[in-house]
Amino acid sequence: MSDSVTDKKRSLLTSSIAAGLAAVGASLCCIGPLVLIALGIGGTWVSYLTALEPYRPFFVAVTLVFLFLAFRKLYINPRQCAPNDACAIPTVLRNQRIIFWLVTVLLVALLTFPYYGLMFFE
Repeated sequence: MSDSVTDKKRSLLTSSIAAGLAAVGASLCCIGPLVLIALGIGGTWVSYLTALEPYRPFFVAVTLVFLFLAFRKLYINPRQCAPNDACAIPTVLRNQRIIFWLVTVLLVALLTFPYYGLMFFE
């Protein structure tokens, strides 16, 4: 594989991982206590996870930026591959797009949890 193709794959993977971590950070204040209590882990220290709530808009913005970067790599930027590279195979691009959309749905569910999560507490 050429270096530019390897760099593009690494960039796409980095964007996806960064978006996932930012979404987890954005929803940690809300989903974290619920998951810990559901697992039977409790205590007064769980309430300290809500201290991250002021940072939630920053994490949401970072998540959306990285999702946009991954979208741009998959749909907007043209691929430049050598004929024998893996990125020249159409099924590889299709699989990357399917994984991207699955991850996007999961991240949107995490980011919007504070709005629909109240149903779980009542």
